[in-house]
Amino acid sequence: MASPDVQYAPISTDDAGEVLTLQRAAFVSEAQIYGSVDMPPLTQTLDAVRAELADCYGWTARLDGRLVGALRGRIDGELLLVGRIAIAPDMQGEGIGRGLLDAAERGSGASHSELFTGSLSEANIRLYESCGYEISERVPQDGGTEQVFMRKRLRTG
Repeated sequence: MASPDVQYAPISTDDAGEVLTLQRAAFVSEAQIYGSVDMPPLTQTLDAVRAELADCYGWTARLDGRLVGALRGRIDGELLLVGRIAIAPDMQGEGIGRGLLDAAERGSGASHSELFTGSLSEANIRLYESCGYEISERVPQDGGTEQVFMRKRLRTG
């Protein structure tokens, strides 16, 4: 589990440079799994990240001031749409992703949360299932892979 020293806070445009660096480092392993570096987390520009952060709902995780995790998404009525989670490679497996999901879910006021990952990203799927997400849809992609959509009820009513 994440160290009690990890601080979670809402994301801001001031975080853009660190977020870009973090996501590029974090998504190298995904690029290796899928055999391609042509994916938005690795090709996105600083200006694009800054613009996205200006119009998103998200959280950061910091340990001793260092950005070790970031979650970006948006709220659409009663639905929290989690768009991207990035965890520093040396901090993966330490509960930071779980902590970011928890902070985002609690802070959103939404009744449901939805996210997606690739079918080859087995560690991501296991994490999301352990956080209460269930597979709701599989969408075929090129190369025989699928986008795996997952949902979680956050509250009733």
